[in-house]
Amino acid sequence: MAIQTTRETYYEAIINQGYTRRDFMKFATFMAAYLGLENSAIGQIAEALEKTPRVPVIWEHYQECTCCSESFIRSDHPIVADIILDKVSLDYTETLMAAAGEQAEAAKHETMKKYHGEYILCVEGSVPLGADGVYCCIAGRTAIDQLKEAAEGAKAIIAWGSCASNGCVQSAKPNPTEATPIHKIIKDKPIIRVPGCPPIGEVMAGVIVHVLAFGKLPELDSMNRPKAFYSKRVHDSCYRRAYYDAGLFVESFDDPNAKKGYCLYKVGCKGPMTYNACGVIKWNNGVSYPIQSGHGCFGCSEDNFWDNGPIYERLTNIPGFGIEANADKIGKAAAGALAVGLGVHAVATALSKRKEMRRRQRAGEVNLQDLDD
Repeated sequence: MAIQTTRETYYEAIINQGYTRRDFMKFATFMAAYLGLENSAIGQIAEALEKTPRVPVIWEHYQECTCCSESFIRSDHPIVADIILDKVSLDYTETLMAAAGEQAEAAKHETMKKYHGEYILCVEGSVPLGADGVYCCIAGRTAIDQLKEAAEGAKAIIAWGSCASNGCVQSAKPNPTEATPIHKIIKDKPIIRVPGCPPIGEVMAGVIVHVLAFGKLPELDSMNRPKAFYSKRVHDSCYRRAYYDAGLFVESFDDPNAKKGYCLYKVGCKGPMTYNACGVIKWNNGVSYPIQSGHGCFGCSEDNFWDNGPIYERLTNIPGFGIEANADKIGKAAAGALAVGLGVHAVATALSKRKEMRRRQRAGEVNLQDLDD
């Protein structure tokens, strides 16, 4: 994977790849929509991609299963894979590059030297600190050494997936390898955390395009996650939410009510405490997502999700959501409220009718016997 001496712009790369100007504008519109930007941003994204030289990217892999890369290359828009991966000057990635051995390491070090302070470092996987880092070694060196070296000259770091963002299952108790997320190791670089196991491909593409198009990090929340994709709970956009509010829950995975859309909270769904765009963007070209497929949310974009109790048991200690703690009682309470409501309505109707009959009796329209009847 040779490094070019001159860098073409993203637009030039797209056209050289066989796409049309129309395809390019569709891509800019696609990215603006996913980033939640106004229509005016489409032109800004297009102009930036027309003029901006391709930014070199080094993509490191540590303790992970490569599901983030798998998700990324299956993004809904073909230009994402062709441009962000093939044409973004992706000078080093153990998963996708053709080079191997000394040739691969030489390409990475040449990029770090030639584009010092300019390249983006993408990291997939947590870093083990136990036993001096020997649990994960690449090219004869530990992951912690590799990370510190690559981060030193990076313009920014993107931590892909829950492994790099929060340690994921590798750091679950008792965490024998001392698996550690990137932001707890590198303190002097801007870091974007894009959690999920894996994150949605379009989310990953949107984060990179934002950095490339606007020359700065997207707006981040308190956990350094892009607000465009992590500002709402999965619960807030869930199509089963109406059943949750009505107190109608699936009691087990063979419950026939699951197909009717009943809420999955009682079989472990963590949607009420998970911030992600799964219910909006979905997966597999927008076809579905776990809850729509009948499985509760794992909560994989939240810290410590692996230690937050058994996956298939509901959380009853979610701060700020008293309704979850009383899921067993909600159905009965809803039914009771309905009965009370019907009773109140019946009494009110009777009183209203009797009041009307008295008015009519005083007006001589009906006699007293009619009123008693």
